[in-house]
Amino acid sequence: MRIAILTGAGISAESGIRTFRATDGLWEDHRIEDVATPAGFRADPALVHRFYNMRRADAARAQPNAAHRALARLAKQHDVTLITQNVDDLHERGGSPNVIHMHGRLLGALCATCGHRWPATLVMRSQDRCPSCTKPATRPDIVWFGEIPYHMEQIWQAVEDADLFAAIGTSGQVYPAAGLAQHARRAGAQTVELNLAQTAASRDFMEHLIGPATLIVPQWVDELCHPAP
Repeated sequence: MRIAILTGAGISAESGIRTFRATDGLWEDHRIEDVATPAGFRADPALVHRFYNMRRADAARAQPNAAHRALARLAKQHDVTLITQNVDDLHERGGSPNVIHMHGRLLGALCATCGHRWPATLVMRSQDRCPSCTKPATRPDIVWFGEIPYHMEQIWQAVEDADLFAAIGTSGQVYPAAGLAQHARRAGAQTVELNLAQTAASRDFMEHLIGPATLIVPQWVDELCHPAP
């Protein structure tokens, strides 16, 4: 079976990584406009780097949970394309191969001048020089608001080709990720949403599994790997 899976912040929340959308409109006590937009980076690059240095350290301390490990197990038995909105590496450390990070990675650095990419250090600064053009224009390799997510052609194709599309722990509010379920249904795929509660995109899914990711994802994977006779 060809399975396309989209994961969001909810799958990493149980590993201690805070979800992106807080009810007070702040992201770890910062305005999103200040730390997750190109304009915010231009206005105060030192603040943005401090923010992502802290997130990188938090992600390094976090450990993959049962949901991450279950998806790795699923990939051993089915043709799985794993797409994540998350910028942590918990899927990789949980054993999943070939994870598509549509919003970038905390472990990546990007030159704001020439676009060169390289592995990030635990602590980064805007004055760090690009290994390619040598300009002091280092930024996190993160897709911010107003920027185009990575690998979209590959993602759309994987969703279109899937027999089953699943969204796990995602709010259904951030596009283009929020439109993937509709694309999957138009292409004839079964669709399932796994989340703590229904979301703005729930109407696009044929099935809903409600509960903590560490509980419902392993159960769902068990059913796919060992279907009832």
